[in-house]
Amino acid sequence: MKTLNPVLKKLLHQGTVIPAHPLALTEGRELDEKRQRLLTRYYMASGAGGIAIGVHTTQFQIRDPQINLYKKVLQLAIEEITIANLDRPFIKVAGVSGNTEQAVNEAKICAELGYDIVLVSTNGLGDWSEEALLERAAKISEIIPVFGFYLQPAVGGRVLSYNFWKAFSEIENVQAIKMAPFNRYQTLEVIRAVCASSRCDEIALYTGNDDNIVADLLTTYNITVGEKVFKKDIVGGLLGHWAVWTNKAVSLLEEIHRIKESGTTIPKEAMTLNIAVTDSNAAFFDSANNFEGCIAGLHEVLRRQGLLKGIWCLDENEKLSIGQNEEISRVYNDYPQLNDDDFVRDNIENWLKGL
Repeated sequence: MKTLNPVLKKLLHQGTVIPAHPLALTEGRELDEKRQRLLTRYYMASGAGGIAIGVHTTQFQIRDPQINLYKKVLQLAIEEITIANLDRPFIKVAGVSGNTEQAVNEAKICAELGYDIVLVSTNGLGDWSEEALLERAAKISEIIPVFGFYLQPAVGGRVLSYNFWKAFSEIENVQAIKMAPFNRYQTLEVIRAVCASSRCDEIALYTGNDDNIVADLLTTYNITVGEKVFKKDIVGGLLGHWAVWTNKAVSLLEEIHRIKESGTTIPKEAMTLNIAVTDSNAAFFDSANNFEGCIAGLHEVLRRQGLLKGIWCLDENEKLSIGQNEEISRVYNDYPQLNDDDFVRDNIENWLKGL
């Protein structure tokens, strides 16, 4: 069983920015290796504490036999991280998916390539019992540390019970849980379940709720279990939203940590900022059309910044929805303080060297 490096575990529990890494494609929908590597360089230079690749934002279809890009994109990211030789901890997260056999095989690939932890998705397993999902997670955890993932149904996830998350938290090698149901009630249920488990202090909580990022990160939960009150925070984010404007996301999380550590009242400006970030996410993720354009929307922002050549997805039907491009322009105009275009413009030529 591979365990999590103590230095990385410390960072994971302190809380950090982990962007979900997109897939760079050419107009012919082939892998654009140059731009794929460029994105990894951007996330490292932005100050992110890790990346998550092979996840929903990377497009689940990379696993299809006729596409066969899963191992390739994981390998490219590892190569770039190795070349960078960072002087700080950097958490390498890889997504695993599919039935137990497929997920276990993917976990082995991740461990062999040098990933630290795997984000375990339940997409496509909507008809599985919770017991079967727990057994699958336990088998994966025997290979590599596990990052739990509550994926919202709109993009392939399913609703899971309090009892599921409590039992999931008891799995020895579960190190963190990403909560992304886009639902306050279900998010709270996960936190209650973690606190009721015997491993409450062993599990770091991360927001995947791209619709409520700032509020999630500002909140300390007081959860009563029996006669004891547990204080639990959502310490960081593993977010598709943070695949763009990442340098500003790093500054945002640092400011939130400062606010919480100060012990003072949360400034009202922070909650106003929460709405600005949520509004931006509505445009990027295409909430108006049930998230149909969520990946293409992120690609469009990266294209505007020069990090991607285009917004092409593996599925040619996956593109911006009608009016989404205008919405992205609107939030660019309404919240100029949130983008990191200047940072990208100042550094992109340096990141492109050698590619």
